[in-house]
Amino acid sequence: MPFCSQCGNSVAPTDVYCGRCGTRQPSEGDGRPGPGGPDPLAGIPARTASILCYVPAIGWICAVIVLASVKFRNDRTVRFHAFQGIYLFVATLVADFVIRPMFWVIPGNLHVYQLIQLVLIGASVFMMVKASHDEAYSLPLFGELAQRSVSER
Repeated sequence: MPFCSQCGNSVAPTDVYCGRCGTRQPSEGDGRPGPGGPDPLAGIPARTASILCYVPAIGWICAVIVLASVKFRNDRTVRFHAFQGIYLFVATLVADFVIRPMFWVIPGNLHVYQLIQLVLIGASVFMMVKASHDEAYSLPLFGELAQRSVSER
């Protein structure tokens, strides 16, 4: 049930004015979204949202959108995948900006960084497959952090 945009009083979706304060309620006919507005993620299934959270390089954007959405606010599995996807992205950033410069100094050891990148991309692809099967597989370290983040709410 929607609420008044001014005073927060409960109003019916068809009400033009609030019964308590008399404020005109926004409607889709006057160019403004109605109370609550349409959910942009309404057509996206939970499985698809979970998979998108692991796409290398851009999955973190999807994960943030999923975490901010109303549709997935109470879906612990999708939120788990979103948090775990963000933590995988942070690990990639650490590898790029901390580990890689460390191995530039030591000639011939850049293959260690490449191995770390390969493992992180492999973990992302692995998690995309697990999410496509509706499995909330917990990666070492990242999975525990994601479970804590979901439970803190």
